[in-house]
Amino acid sequence: MLKRVVITGLGVLAPNGNDVNTFWNNIVNGKGGAAPITRFDASLFRSKFACELKDYDVTKHLDRNDIKRTDLFTQYALVATDQAIADSGFEFDKMSPFDVGVIWGSAQGGMHTFEEQVTEYIASNKQPRFSPFFIPKVLINMAAGMISIRNGYMGANYTTVSACASSNTAIMDAFDQIRLGKVKIVITGGSEAGITEASYGGYCSLKAMSARNDDPEHGSRPFDIGRDGFVMGEGAGALVFEEYEHAKARGAKIYAEIAGAAMTGDAYHMTATHPEGIGATRAIKMALDEAKLTIHDLDYINPHATSTHVGDLSETKAIAALMGKEKNNTYISATKSMTGHLLGAAGAIEAIISILAMRDGIVPPTINTVDIDREIPSNLNIVLKEAIQTKVKTAMSNTFGFGGHNGIAVFKAV
Repeated sequence: MLKRVVITGLGVLAPNGNDVNTFWNNIVNGKGGAAPITRFDASLFRSKFACELKDYDVTKHLDRNDIKRTDLFTQYALVATDQAIADSGFEFDKMSPFDVGVIWGSAQGGMHTFEEQVTEYIASNKQPRFSPFFIPKVLINMAAGMISIRNGYMGANYTTVSACASSNTAIMDAFDQIRLGKVKIVITGGSEAGITEASYGGYCSLKAMSARNDDPEHGSRPFDIGRDGFVMGEGAGALVFEEYEHAKARGAKIYAEIAGAAMTGDAYHMTATHPEGIGATRAIKMALDEAKLTIHDLDYINPHATSTHVGDLSETKAIAALMGKEKNNTYISATKSMTGHLLGAAGAIEAIISILAMRDGIVPPTINTVDIDREIPSNLNIVLKEAIQTKVKTAMSNTFGFGGHNGIAVFKAV
């Protein structure tokens, strides 16, 4: 018999909050994190703003040695997981280290380190003066490795990479590891630190990001007729997944249960989602079937909704294909309007939002959206401007990534 899996700890490092409470308060109140880029001079770039972390000082969280040997995306992962572990209230040293795993997600890994080291190499007339930490810092698996090393966890340890669906893929794998009885606890989630000149410039060249440079706060406009691309974000989301009986036996605070998860491929295009959302529709149905729910049983959907023309349309078509033509009561809100798009960390951040919506009975708003695109199915119940207080017992979080990766996670109250 498959074991039940619950969430007992959360941690957040995001553009609009460096801890869970601050983050959630800002999400509920519609406070976004977009502003002109400070990380580098973006004056010559097509897009000039992003959702950077605010008031963040890594030295308050990690010692000098950890900072020296890790890239930003790993640092973000360590800070967020420290929060989640503390929030779980469990003394991990009282159980076998082999019963605790780490499954993490990231799309790009150590971009900051890679760019810095290669730039220095070229500037030094190609003198090979690379740091001995260069390779360990850029490896995408290193966030999972360092979380494990920092805490002594010896269960399954690896990183999933599926572009912007990466942390949802990690969440699915964590779900499987526990319900199959291989471990009792998994630290999961994702982190990304992609606001570098090379990464940002690459997305600019794809014309995938908003160029609303005169009004960055309103740049991310999911579903809006005037949307012109996503706003890049950075940070990390961490969750402690735990076997239900184990959590219950220790009297743990349980946020929610993960009840279903699924992934499909579009087999369509390198960067575009399938225009009819065929792969997304299938993944959503599979995840709901596993959770023994239908889409009409959902109280809340946190969509991928990056604010790109094709992406928003294909996802809403997928949802509508399962809902039918009648007006549905399921609330939908696109929180990337506030956080920006955290790439490989998006699924973790949005899973946390979905879980907190269930805990507090609050559906957060979609900000910046004024005039919904008439191509968006009209029967979808999209929450705009202000949060709604309502009972939320079931929620679904969608993620989609370059390469055609569709990842869905479904949560329900315990």
